[in-house]
Amino acid sequence: MMLRTDRLILRAPLPRDLDAMFSVYSDPRAMRYWSTAPHDSPSITRELLDWRIAHWAVAPVNFQITLNDRYIGNAGNFKEDEIGFMLHPDHWRQGILTEAMGAIIPYLWKATDHTQLTADADPNNAASCGLLRSLGFQETHRAENTFCINGVWSDSVYFALPRP
Repeated sequence: MMLRTDRLILRAPLPRDLDAMFSVYSDPRAMRYWSTAPHDSPSITRELLDWRIAHWAVAPVNFQITLNDRYIGNAGNFKEDEIGFMLHPDHWRQGILTEAMGAIIPYLWKATDHTQLTADADPNNAASCGLLRSLGFQETHRAENTFCINGVWSDSVYFALPRP
C-alpha cells in the first residue's frame, strides 16, 4: 500500500529509514510534545522501526512520509482509532502534514471500520491542535498530568472526527 500526494509518497516503513528516523526521534524540537523522551541511541529507534515494520504487515495504516524519496516523518493510525503524526522540524510550516493527512484520512475510512478517528495533543502544541481542527477534528475533553517525561508532566487535549 502506498499513497501519493502532489509532493509526498506515503509508504511502508523500511529498514533503510533508520538513520532518517533517528534524526527525527532524537531531535528535542520534534519530541517536545511526544509521549517519550528523545531517543538517545539508534537502537531505540530501531526497536520502533522494527515494531512498525511488523505491524505494517498486519495493518498498513501508519505511513512513512517521504519527500524526494527520503523519510521526513510519519502519520496515520497508531492504535485502535487514534491517529498521530511526527515531522522533522526542517519541514514544519510547509503544509506537509495537512497534505499527508488529507490522503491518509480518506484511506482510513476505506481501510478500517472505525466509527471515529481520535487524537490527543498537548494543549500547548498549537501547531498540532490547529492541524487537527483544520482537518475537522473537534475537541472532546481535556486531562491533566497525562504524560511524565523526564520528570515533567504534560496535559492532554483530546479530539474526535466522526466517520462521514
